[in-house]
This record gives sequence, C-alpha cells and structure tokens, in this order.
Amino acid sequence: MMSSSLDPSSQTSVVLDPAVPTGPIEKQWDEHRRQLRMVAPNNRRKFDVIVVGSGLAGASCAATLGEQGYNVKCFCFQDSPRRAHSIAAQGGINAAKNYQNDGDSAYRLFYDTIKGGDFRSRESNVWRLAEASVNIIDQAVAQGVPFAREYGGMLENRSFGGVQVSRTFYARGQTGQQLLLGAYQALARQIAAGTVEMFTRTEMLDVVVVNGRASGIVVRDLRTGVVSSHAGHAVVLATGGYSNVYYLSTNAMGCNVTAAWRAHRKGAYFANPCYTQIHPTCIPQSAEHQSKLTLMSESLRNDGRIWVPKDSRGRHPVDVPEAERDYYLERKYPSFGNLVPRDVASRNAKTVVDREQGVGPLKNGVYLDFADAIGRLGQDAIEARYGNLFEMYERITGENPYQSPMRIYPAPHYTMGGLWVDYNLMSNLEGLFVLGEANFSDHGANRLGASALMQGLADGYFIAPYTVANYLAGRLGETASTSDQAFVETERAVSDRSERYLSCSGSRTVDSFHRELGRIVWDECGMSRTAAGLEQAIGRIRSLHQEYHSDVKVVGSADAINQSLERAGRVEDFFELAELMCRDALDRNESAGGHFREEHQTEEGEAQRDDENYSYVSAWAWNNGEPATLHKEPLEFDVVRPSQRSYK
Repeated sequence: MMSSSLDPSSQTSVVLDPAVPTGPIEKQWDEHRRQLRMVAPNNRRKFDVIVVGSGLAGASCAATLGEQGYNVKCFCFQDSPRRAHSIAAQGGINAAKNYQNDGDSAYRLFYDTIKGGDFRSRESNVWRLAEASVNIIDQAVAQGVPFAREYGGMLENRSFGGVQVSRTFYARGQTGQQLLLGAYQALARQIAAGTVEMFTRTEMLDVVVVNGRASGIVVRDLRTGVVSSHAGHAVVLATGGYSNVYYLSTNAMGCNVTAAWRAHRKGAYFANPCYTQIHPTCIPQSAEHQSKLTLMSESLRNDGRIWVPKDSRGRHPVDVPEAERDYYLERKYPSFGNLVPRDVASRNAKTVVDREQGVGPLKNGVYLDFADAIGRLGQDAIEARYGNLFEMYERITGENPYQSPMRIYPAPHYTMGGLWVDYNLMSNLEGLFVLGEANFSDHGANRLGASALMQGLADGYFIAPYTVANYLAGRLGETASTSDQAFVETERAVSDRSERYLSCSGSRTVDSFHRELGRIVWDECGMSRTAAGLEQAIGRIRSLHQEYHSDVKVVGSADAINQSLERAGRVEDFFELAELMCRDALDRNESAGGHFREEHQTEEGEAQRDDENYSYVSAWAWNNGEPATLHKEPLEFDVVRPSQRSYK
C-alpha cells in the first residue's frame, strides 16, 4: 500500500475546510439549520437514500429519513438490525440534563469532551453534540426505553470517567441494547410503512462514484453470494469502528473496516487512524488462541475500587491486608480517583502489570473490588445497579464478584479515527455522509465513557436528516440509476477480488494471518508507541501482507455462504488500515490521549502534547497504491484554551 519512504512531508497536501459556520459557537447550529435548504414533503419520495449499517446511528437515521418520506434502503450484514454492535455499549448514555442539580450544563459536557479528547477534536461539532444530547433522552423515553429511575420517578444518573458530575442515563448494564430496540422499533415502523427497504445478511463491498459523487454501492448477499448494485442520490455510512484490526478486541467478531476502507479507496479521506481507545475494564485474556475479549462496563468504576497487591506473593485477594494494597488511581489522581478517563486508567494498569504486580493465573490483570460498596450500600443495591454484569463475569470466569474482586485489564475497544467529515457530516467525497463511530469528528484522541451512544443517536436523529436534506435539495430532478458504466465496472472489480481470494491455494487460514497482524499492531501501535517500533511494524506488516497474497487459503465458492471468503476481504482491508495506523502514529511526534508515544511524556508519565506543531486533524488520501497523501485540518480553539490535562 505504501512506499518505503516514511516521510509524508514531501507529498503534496491541502488544508481542509470543515465548513464550520461563523458566529458564536452556541448559535452556530441553530443559525446553520435556518440556512440549510429543505426538500418539500411531496418531493421527498423522489429521492433514494442508501444507509449502510443498522446500529444506533444507522437505524435512527434510516427511521428518521423514512418518517420524513424519503425512499430509504438500509443494509446490514447481520441477520437482524437488532444484532448491531451498539447492543454491546452497556454502561449508559450521556446527556446534559442536570437532573442531579450538581452543576452540569451543555457547556460542561462540551468542556469535558474537549478536555477528555486531549484537545484534538473540533469545537463546533462537540458543542452541537452537547446541545443535542438533551433531546436524545426525551426521544428515547418517548420510545419506551426503560431507563433507571429514582424512587420519585425521575430518571436516575451515574458518573463516568473523566467527569465530576452525574450525567449518564442507564438501563442497568444493557443501555445500548435498550436504546437499539427503541431505534429498531422506529425503523421497523418505517419498514412496515414501505418507506424503508431492509436488506439483512448483505455486505457492502464498494462505493460507486459517478462524476465525483457517491452514487450507490455494490453489495454481496451473504446467503447466495449474488453481487448486485444499488443506486442512491446520497449514501450514508454508519458502519462502526475498526478495533478488530487488533484481532483481540471487545468488538463483535464480525465488526470490520471494509465499508469505510472501500470508501477511502474511492477517494474519502481517512482521519486520525492512530487514535484508538484501549478500554481499561475488560476481562483479561485467558488463553493464547482466544478470539474475543469481553468488556465489563465502565459504569462499574463508580462503585468498584481498582488495586493491586504491593508485593507479588500470589495471595487470594481477600487475604491481602488493606495496608498492602495499592489503590494506584486513587493515590495518583485524588480528584477523580477510579473515574479518570479511559486512556489514563489503561496506561496505569499497564504500568503496574509491567512492574510484575499483575494478578490472576497469567498475572495479566488488576483487581476491581466491590467489597467497600457492598459494605456501604448492601449487596441488593449493587445487584440492582450491575446484576447482569456480575452474572456475565461469573459465567465467563467462574468467580463470584460479590465474594472476591473482579480481574480486569485494558483491551482495544473504540476507535476515534474514521472517515473525515465536515460540519455537515459529509466526507470530502460528495454525497457520502458518515455517522457515528465510522467518522472521526467528536472525540479527538480519547472518547469519554457513555459518549458513543450519544454521538450515534445525535448524528442519526438530529443532525444527518437536516444536512442530507440540504444536499438532496440540490439534486432535485436527477435520477438515481445503476445504468452508468461505473456500476458495471465496480461490480466486476468486486467479483474479481473474490475470485482472486478463491484462487489462492496457500497453506494458512485467514484467521491465522489476522491473529499475527493483530499482535504486531497491539505490540507497536497499542497502548504505547515508539518511533523505532512503528517503523519496524510497518515493515513487518508489509512483509506479512505479501505473504497473505501468496499463502492464504480460502475454501468454498463465491456463489454460496462462505465465511472464509467474507473474512478474507475484511482482513485484507485490515492489513492496509494497519499500515496507515502505524504511519499516522509515526508522523504524530507527540502524545495525545490514546496515542501515547513513549518519547513524548511528562516527568510523571503523562501524555505530552505538542500544540504548536500537531494541533490538526490528520486526513489521509488513498493514492492508488502509491504513498498516501497527508492533508491537514487545523484545529482552532475559541472557547476552550488547550492546557495540560490533569485529573489530580
């Protein structure tokens, strides 16, 4: 994918315009909406909109556009929209309702998000997200989402990492699932009404570009193998993140980067790929050939205390006296304690494990202890808050967390990088909109907990319906058709790619290559990175990628169910993405949030930014197999002054 040169400075680049409205930030979105073009109700049925993905962002967008009267085609590779990965977001959703009367506001949510992202996100988008958050809760309640309530009937809140207020609404430990059911019922209503046509078990394999515009997609039916084209006046991608590049992650095993990456290969810029989030609260790996890691919700850090023994004698945790326990987060960060942001908690867990203070059979975890909370509140109260999470932990580990501490360790979880979008959530490829985790726009270098659900629903319910309509208003009278030669050529390219995989007669499985690739990326572009390690990783990834082409074995045929073929294409995209991730991390000579370069840290081991040279969004352009071109969007801070992050 890349040349041997690792220096992008010699490549031609442009300064990107995010199209942010002028004026005071608190008025930008309202003023912008007033100026956006609209489509009259009688004209909406003349437009076809393609939505790829049926998670919170995709389902909410498809349902809203369908309700407005557009013809929507929605695609997902699962057997039902209800199986989208949004169900895995357990802990809650943020909103600046200030129900606890503890000082929260849209500004405070905005500030916490900017600071939590280490001042590497776009102010205007984050402010809009904070404003929209309050409407999301009202929408979800109207849909019947069973949020937890206090005795008096008010919705209950809890706190999450990186904040000092309680703004997280939750439904026990299954908030994502309940919110997705709410969005799904709205989507199902439109499917029944005929405004949305749902395509399940259908994978998008390419974007079709006609005259510089995204004009449709090519898909493969995962049951029959049939490749087909679908035309639209606009294409919306809501296809999630790319943490499965690490092989072991908290993501569902089917999660992939293919939709976004194929759009990237067609001209959409890929922004900040090195910004990945390592979640601190996961069950540690238990075996070498494990293929999936399990996330324990960050909400557990509200009542659980994180510690390791001060020595390595291997005693049962209940036998370790209080004086011989190191509550290292509480010791180092007294203001936030166990609720420091995810990147800070993860790096500190790695530090104590690297010092050989790790716990568990493989010495690869730290304790998350609820003994104090149970003693203070009673087991019934803890069970009411986290019962399903405790049950899940016991089923996986065979250990009762009511009687002994949970064992946790960081694991790849969320990705802040994604396709570049402007203020309207449209990529640089005209007509291609990108929502939720698939875009880069809101979280900078580190996402605060409980903000993923917030962004997905804000994008789908309250932002994209306005901005997509603005784009469509200029297309009135145009016909969306698959008759253009570009559809024929793209279908042929998709089929040829499948045949190339099937013609390989190598000796190694796709998964064996993926596991090896994931280990390289985890070791060199995971919780910490160095220039030497990244350069070495790029060489190893290229070499392994070449071996993949010659020695992978893909069995079966293209005209039937073939999961080996599905994975072959997805892993190929992970190879190309992994190299770009390492290149992006190598280019960014600073530490920021989840991107921690060991050469750039304070004396206390915290991330050390370089605002003078790196206060920009890195947006990489595919260059037909030649070295990728780096474009930059300068970040301007008019409301919050960047400062050294401190949670002490």
